[in-house]
This record gives sequence, structure tokens and C-alpha cells, in this order.
Amino acid sequence: MPRVLAADVLEDILFRRKSFDDAFAAGVVHRARASVLASRDRSFSYNLVATTLRRLGQIDDLIDSCLETPLPSKARGALTILRLGVAQLLFMNVSAYAAVDTSVELAQFRRQGAYKKLINAVLRRLGREGPKMILAQDVCRLNTAVWLWDNWCTAYGEDLTRRIADVHLIRPPLDISVKPNFEEVAADLGGTLLPTGSVRLHDHPGVETLPGFDQGYWWVQDAAAALPAKLFPHLKGKRIADLCAAPGGKTAQMAAAGADVTAIDRSEKRLHLLQENMDRLSLDVSCILDDAVKWRPREACDGVLIDAPCSATGTLRRHPDIQWIKSPNDVVGVANIQRALLEASVEMVRPGGTIIFATCSLQPEEGPFLIDDFLDSFTNVRRDPLDDYAKFLTSDMITEDGDLRTFPYFLSDHGGMDGFFAARLIRTS
Repeated sequence: MPRVLAADVLEDILFRRKSFDDAFAAGVVHRARASVLASRDRSFSYNLVATTLRRLGQIDDLIDSCLETPLPSKARGALTILRLGVAQLLFMNVSAYAAVDTSVELAQFRRQGAYKKLINAVLRRLGREGPKMILAQDVCRLNTAVWLWDNWCTAYGEDLTRRIADVHLIRPPLDISVKPNFEEVAADLGGTLLPTGSVRLHDHPGVETLPGFDQGYWWVQDAAAALPAKLFPHLKGKRIADLCAAPGGKTAQMAAAGADVTAIDRSEKRLHLLQENMDRLSLDVSCILDDAVKWRPREACDGVLIDAPCSATGTLRRHPDIQWIKSPNDVVGVANIQRALLEASVEMVRPGGTIIFATCSLQPEEGPFLIDDFLDSFTNVRRDPLDDYAKFLTSDMITEDGDLRTFPYFLSDHGGMDGFFAARLIRTS
């Protein structure tokens, strides 16, 4: 059953371009109708799909090396089974016997019986020769989609690109942000306090079972995602508009710091989730269902946080599906939305007010290129550099222009962090 679920989810992602989270949630519901799926089985399925996606380039290269001719398009179901089988055999410490036999059984169950012999032969050969073959692979290059590899090499150089890709192979730890005056909760969780102020947990039984969750003392938020909201010079008593706010990690940060926050999101489902999160955290936030590009406050705000929709290429540690279901066209599409949000924010904030623009993307088109172009057009907005600004930022997090840029290999001794970009802007008139 867990491998059937994994096959369903992997095909939804790679063949139907569904997100990992959506595909897995739908798959669990579908399979649960047939029989009860134990928590351990759900966890195995999830890790199997995640491992396959993280190592997809390597896995396909290994499969291709065992085939005299490529599999026909009608055999994509067999390809799915081979991919899952290789992931178990070479990257998950599943015994060769279990990985091969369950793959052959899965082929029969999923009406791929015509390929049982091929699946058996390929997996048995890789069980013998796979470890040696892996040593000859260019792991970072193979496991990075071509469009991302080319973009990052152009923007950052090949050495840095390899450092990024290397971190993407590691299962990420869990980061949390703690409400003020509840620092002792971090000690109770057994976590590590990071230089950025977040608490990192490497081992945990489940988020909702951890101390302080029900009491609303903390929320899950990657260490990099916690940085943009900290770029406001002052928050207590300030009127802040949080655009595209759901699920609300940054919203919670600002409200917990004493800001009067209005959270805007166009998705009713996501806004409902944000409100649930604020209720658990006992934070008073005004939630508005609206298009952030069109919404305007009754009174000009002191600050605007744009948590902009983006390609999310900085989050491949946690979302390994992104690089396989998105393309450069997606970057162009979201960059247009980001520009519209920036233009709208100027009309929301008072003169002298602060605009924080943030994306969890490594694409320069969604970061410095966008900001430079925007500032060329809006002469009443200037960049407010972060040079030696905040004690929670290390020098390598600040670009030459004074923007925030984190890479996945930052904090590598602790398990890395998401790739983020943020710029702090001031409306001058």
C-alpha cells in the first residue's frame, strides 16, 4: 500500500505537474478510502517520493545506463516503478530483496506486467553495480534541472551552484519562531538556537505533539523566511499591511512584535488557514480576502510587507518537486505579479514609510533585477541598504546593494536554510 501511494503521487507530480503537497494529500485521501493507511506507511511513502525527486537526475541516468533503448512513452508507468525501486535500493537503505520484489509486485498491481522482467533485471543489475556507477556520476549536475543549472551558473557561477545543489540532497530540519518572552520553550524542545534567532530541531515526533504548540508559543518557519519581517526598523504600534500573507509566519512575527497588522490574501482557503494560525497563537490580526494589487487601506500604512508569490526555487530542500514541475515561463509570470505588487505598495504606504519586498526564490529576475528596474521607474522610492544593520544577519547575507540574499548552503553546519531575497525600500515622497 505505501508504494502504491508513492507511485500515485510521483505520477501526479511528474506527469500532471501537481505540487508534492497537493498530490500527497489527495493520494492519502484516495488510498484511505480503500483501507487504513498507518502513520508509518504514510511517512515511508512521503520519504520515498521526496528521495526520488531529490535524486531524480541520478536515478534516470542509472536507469538509462541499463537500457539498450529508451522506454517508450506508453511505459511511463513502468518508469515510475523503476524510479521508486532505484530510490529504495540505492538511496534509502531498503534491502535489495525488498526493493526488487515489491517493485515487481507493484508492476503487476499497476497493470505493468509486461515490464516485470525488465524491472527485475534493471534493479538486480543496479543492486550489484549501482554503488560503483554512482561514484562516476556528476551528482550535483544530474539532480538539478537544466533550466535552473544554467540560470544559477550565469548568475552565481558554477562553484556556488554546486554548493546550492549539494544542500538540496539533504532532508531539512524543522525551524520554528518563538513568541517574545517564551525563549525557555526553545530549551524544552531540545532545539538549537541559530544565529538568526530561529530555533532548529533535527529530530521530532511530530509538530503538534511538541511542547508549546497547543499553547501557541511558537510556529513553524524556516530560518530564512523569518528574516524579512525583521528588516523593519520598528514595529511596535506601527500600521503594517502584509500582502499575500498566508499561511502567516511573517504575519505572526509582526503581530507578536506589537504591530497593528492587516493581512491580505486572495485565497479564501489560505486566509482561513492564516486565521486559524493567528487564533492558536492568540494574535490579533485583521484578515482581509482581496487581491493585494487592488486593495488599498483607508489610512496610509507605516509599512508594507510584500511576501510575493514566486517560483520558490529557494525552497528545494523542502519542496524538491518545484524544479521538475516549473519552467522559466513560470518565473516570467510571477515576476509580472511581483512588479504589480511593488507598484501597488507605493500607494499603500505613507511618505517615509518602509516597504519590504521578499521572495523565496534564487532567480535574479525575482530579486535584484526586479528591484533595480522598479527603482528606475519610481523616483519617489529608494533602496534602504542593510549594511551593518542587524545583529541577526551575517555579512555574507547582505549583497553589495544592501539587499538580503541567503543561499541554501548558509548555516550548512546546522543543516542549511532556504534561499531568500529581500529588499528594504523607503517611500521618499
